[in-house]
Amino acid sequence: MAAPSKRRNGEGASWWAALLLAAVALRPGEAVSEPTTVAFDVRPGGVVHSFSQNVGPGDKYTCTFTYASQGGTNEKWQMSLGTSKDHQHFTCTIWRPQGKSYLYFTQFKAEVRGAEIEYGMAYSKAAFERESDVPLKNEEFEVTKTAVSHRPGAFKAELSKLVIVAKASRSEL
Repeated sequence: MAAPSKRRNGEGASWWAALLLAAVALRPGEAVSEPTTVAFDVRPGGVVHSFSQNVGPGDKYTCTFTYASQGGTNEKWQMSLGTSKDHQHFTCTIWRPQGKSYLYFTQFKAEVRGAEIEYGMAYSKAAFERESDVPLKNEEFEVTKTAVSHRPGAFKAELSKLVIVAKASRSEL
């Protein structure tokens, strides 16, 4: 199988993520562990909050969602984590199960520890019932080796879902 392109979002990465997700769907018993899903509250008020979970043998990987939002009341969100059978890849999905969030996000960052991001995407609207995911424009967010985060001045304050696929960091010999 070919390696993904160096582009972290956009067409090349989308193709790679679709291929990875298709492989998982075709062989779920062999490809990934049963994902762990944990509910948490996203709280408005303009204060920076964080939520973290660990996954993998010895809690090898960590996914942390840090954000600040305004408006409304608390919303129920979920974080799902899963690993490949060989524990070399892991996924972190953070989303609002009801689809679109009504909060105004002033900042966000989904960060991984123990791995490097191969694919990262942010969405203004999460799939719900007959609706589809609506991705943020590429200029609204950035993907680095360890994080998916808003771009100050370009992010339009709408966030409902984040998806990360990461590969184990190389260990030094």
